[in-house]
Amino acid sequence: MSAGGAAVPPPPNPAVSFPAPRVTLPAGPDILRTYSGAFVCLEIVLGGLVWILVASSNVPLPLLQGWVMFVSVTAFFFSLLFLGLFLSGMVTQIDANWNFLDFVYHFVVFVFYFGAFLLEAAATSLHDLQCNTTMIVHPLLDDNQYNINVAATVFTFMTTACYGCSLGLALRRWRP
Repeated sequence: MSAGGAAVPPPPNPAVSFPAPRVTLPAGPDILRTYSGAFVCLEIVLGGLVWILVASSNVPLPLLQGWVMFVSVTAFFFSLLFLGLFLSGMVTQIDANWNFLDFVYHFVVFVFYFGAFLLEAAATSLHDLQCNTTMIVHPLLDDNQYNINVAATVFTFMTTACYGCSLGLALRRWRP
């Protein structure tokens, strides 16, 4: 009680005073019913195929295809984490501008995946390059390895397109 007889109000609860997270995508399994959720699932599946295909080739150009592996594996795990945060509903518990984070994530991965697509296509285009090892001249890639690299190039392009579509959707949510 104060001198005037009025009670002093309790201090505000700091947990209640935080602003609500800014997210327009639904949390929980409902995310899978949206275009963004479907694209993230496609990014995971196609990115996994890129990872498998590049890993199954002989990787004749480690500098080029090493970047493709780095991008595909990193994007695969971050997309799983992104989807997991939405499926578990953690996005409603973490104070962040999820629309902006979604846009930035998909922009960065789109740029990296586009570069990976160009490098994988370049590595595949060099299949007729003649290598001279121990006085025997043979092509850089045999027919089987060439076919694997063509498939990896196609799936890298498809994954890049999915990240581009997700980027467009994220831009619409971030800047309505």
